[in-house]
Amino acid sequence: MADGPRRVRPPHDGWFFGRQRELKALRGDIERAGLNTISGRKEPRARVLLIAGRPGSGRTTLAQELARRLRDGYPDGVVRTRLTESDGERVPTERTAREILGVFGVASPPGAGEDELSEMVREALAVRRVLLLLDDAVDAEQVDPLVPDNPDCLVVAVAQGPLTGIPDVRPCTLGGMDAKAAIELLGRYAGAVRITVDPQAAECLAEECGGQPAALVLAGGWLAARPTASVADVTKQLCAVPHDPERPAGDRPLARAFRLVYESLPGAAARMLRLLALAPAGLVDAHTASALAGCSVSAARAMLDDFTVRGLVHAAGALSPDADDRDADAQYLVPGSLVPLLSAVMEREDRPSEVQLARARMLERTVRLLHSCRAVTDPEGSPARKRLAGLPRALRFPTADAADRWLFSRRPALLASARLAVADGELDTLARRLVAALVRALAAHWGTEAAAPELYGLHHLVLDIAERQGLHREQAAALLNIGDLDARTGRTHDALVRYRAALDAGRAANDLYATGRAMESVGGAHQDLRDWQRAADWYGRALSQRLNRGEREDEARLYGRLGTVHTYAGHYGAALRDWRAAAAVYRRLRDLPGQARALSEAGRVQEYAGRPEESLRTCREAVEMARQAGDVRLQAALQLRVADALDRLGDPTAARLHRGAAERLLETEGKHLRNP
Repeated sequence: MADGPRRVRPPHDGWFFGRQRELKALRGDIERAGLNTISGRKEPRARVLLIAGRPGSGRTTLAQELARRLRDGYPDGVVRTRLTESDGERVPTERTAREILGVFGVASPPGAGEDELSEMVREALAVRRVLLLLDDAVDAEQVDPLVPDNPDCLVVAVAQGPLTGIPDVRPCTLGGMDAKAAIELLGRYAGAVRITVDPQAAECLAEECGGQPAALVLAGGWLAARPTASVADVTKQLCAVPHDPERPAGDRPLARAFRLVYESLPGAAARMLRLLALAPAGLVDAHTASALAGCSVSAARAMLDDFTVRGLVHAAGALSPDADDRDADAQYLVPGSLVPLLSAVMEREDRPSEVQLARARMLERTVRLLHSCRAVTDPEGSPARKRLAGLPRALRFPTADAADRWLFSRRPALLASARLAVADGELDTLARRLVAALVRALAAHWGTEAAAPELYGLHHLVLDIAERQGLHREQAAALLNIGDLDARTGRTHDALVRYRAALDAGRAANDLYATGRAMESVGGAHQDLRDWQRAADWYGRALSQRLNRGEREDEARLYGRLGTVHTYAGHYGAALRDWRAAAAVYRRLRDLPGQARALSEAGRVQEYAGRPEESLRTCREAVEMARQAGDVRLQAALQLRVADALDRLGDPTAARLHRGAAERLLETEGKHLRNP
């Protein structure tokens, strides 16, 4: 930046000024007897403290300072979560509950509803002593489901107004800071000398800022970027900025201070700043800023550093503890109080097409980073790693661990970016690529089980786009994925609805793979519901399609699934035919292990049907197949099956021989694994 120093160290986030009266009142409110205690009953829930104030009043800073001072009394930690997005949209309780559960390592089932997850939060906090900081709540409906049924916990809620509906809550309402604290805050940015030489001007400046911390920070940042300017200079310029009569009186000081700082920026910096309103979840790094503004990563990093000095963004931490604040890995947070102001100036000064182009550049950069993040997990020399080597250095990750840390630290912004891209509706092609890249990166680094809650939401986003665009193939794939996650978490009826919808979408797309997969999944859902007849019917439909297409491996699998449900239903004749048919298909495929397993299941059915001699012969045939295949573990398991059959036939001596053979096979296999 031409008008200020480049390497000024930004103020530390931990600085806190004034508000001693409010802190004392809040601590007194914790110790105050509640309505239940007064009436002689034990408190059934955690106490809720409310800090109310306008954005920019320092309400979140006060809540964080209170939590810092109280944290020793809560050995299970302080948990902070935001209840409002940077664009003003309320965060669903379901998502907030997942974040809280994740802090304590409690797995949340994918697709679970708000009530179930809220109950899980209350159960998790019932056995812990936790301070829960709920920032930027919209109303009581967001806070109440998260209040623990544990009086040893404490909830500190931050909101703009009262939380009507939560009993026994007295708000601590914030106005402006006292003059002494306001001047001290200015001094931390502008330097104590300039404040000391003109205390009257500093007092006047604090008054013009209404004592609002956000406005004071911007005025102090203006001075920090101009070492030769005086406090009187900024006061004079701020006084020259007219009030906006359309704004509420309480919002005017911050709006004036923002206008003063914004209009003092060079054109390129001003453009980047207003485009930061598009940053997902208010989080931005050098790559995001570079893509939004269409400049180099180094130039974006320099401007973000300068914005931090000016109080326009806050340092949000780096990828690693020892990373430099100006490193490309550093993250910055756009203050929530500034986002509406940035959005308003962007709407006024940028054409819609320019805004859309900036958003598209940001999404494209994110997609490329996600591709790089996933590719680094592939083996050296793989096609993906070769493509990765051709990317610019700024888009490459040195190791898989570095990519994993990046993915974890950027997860809130990445998920928010996907949600916003799909909701926008005008960049559906990019949104589909972004969601697909994010799904692959999460699966590669965390595995599908660990990432299931995130994947569930991402598949829903794909479904939204597919339905909007009439993409039946993608719709079927998304429904199948969602159905699988529903089935895995025990919501079988929900899964069945998804699979039937996927079947309809697959037929509309004339996608034989999707229809076959959907029919098999419908059969699987009926099997889980123990409806053997319907399960066999749907497996039979899927099998007919596979037979017509000559897909041998799928045929064998479906014969096996039919054999299983017929066995459960007690139709042993049909089950035996199915398993022998599966064995025949595996034989044509030259899949000896598959053939051995199918014969083993056929032997089990013969045993259930009361034909032990035939079962023994079939199991011995299966053992020979496993031996030919060289599958030692399968051979040992089948030897044990033979031993059980011999026990039932009254030949314990032969049974012991087969069990001994199984033990020797497993011992040999263990030695081989230890000494490859």
